[in-house]
Amino acid sequence: ATVFMPAGAPLPKVAATREYGAEVRLQGQVVDETLAAAEQYARETGAVLIHPFDHPDVIVGQGTVGLEILEQCPEVRTIVVGVGGGGLVAGIGLAVKSLRPDVRVIGVQAEGAAAYPPSLAAGHPVVVESPVTMADGIRVGRPGDVPFDLVREYVDEVRTVSEDALSSALLLCLERAKLVVEPAGAGPVAALLSDPGSFRGPVVAVLSGGNVDPLLLQRVLRHGMAAGGRYLSLRLRVTDRPGALASLLAALTAVDANVLDVSHVRTDPRLGLTEAEVELHLETKGPEHCREVTEALRDAGYTVLG
Repeated sequence: ATVFMPAGAPLPKVAATREYGAEVRLQGQVVDETLAAAEQYARETGAVLIHPFDHPDVIVGQGTVGLEILEQCPEVRTIVVGVGGGGLVAGIGLAVKSLRPDVRVIGVQAEGAAAYPPSLAAGHPVVVESPVTMADGIRVGRPGDVPFDLVREYVDEVRTVSEDALSSALLLCLERAKLVVEPAGAGPVAALLSDPGSFRGPVVAVLSGGNVDPLLLQRVLRHGMAAGGRYLSLRLRVTDRPGALASLLAALTAVDANVLDVSHVRTDPRLGLTEAEVELHLETKGPEHCREVTEALRDAGYTVLG
């Protein structure tokens, strides 16, 4: 088998696919470009193209997820699903609405790669040029023709979520649910966190995808912590003298801020001869604690630069 992936596909996904015996070709920056390369390869070689979402058989297979949800959680009232090309949400919507039309099916896209809202408004698939999101699994610029028609008929709505919401959702899945979920898979949780009161419960969030690069995971977790007020980066100007750093650390200890990293800059031409700039990375306890830390440093006479 030959598997096509975007050039920025997570390395663990690429490595795992190769270990299963497939040849992996990294082509294109987004799924749409990768699909074009795969289609050309199929035409040139006579290979059978298995589309990731724009084929009835693929959609029917993905729809079995909806059947499993109804079987295992018959009391469900709302199902939330991540959306890229639309195969998964189309299949789930078709299966669920055929058996339980009272259950709401809601799709979720990243704001920077949200082709479905304008497509549904226009009544036909619309292309989003150069989609941008860290959620590579749903970074698709155009809905599939087959899933689009099914989404329009069987999915109640498609919402969008921000990158901050995706980061916070990924962090929540890791901390509270003990699940490693890729940004695309965290989309449904991001939607729930963004507007929890708008979902009729019980709610099932489909967490589809755990292929996340460790370096991206590190950045996303740090971003999620910062968005939640649990990670604070500050630059301060201090007098460059013995004991100055000790005094600064004492001030931070007094407000219960945990210092993760600290660095000095003395050679910036904007600094005076007796000044130094200190960059701090702190672990904090929430937005209010961040404000408390910043105010305490200012009250202690430090110039907080940002």
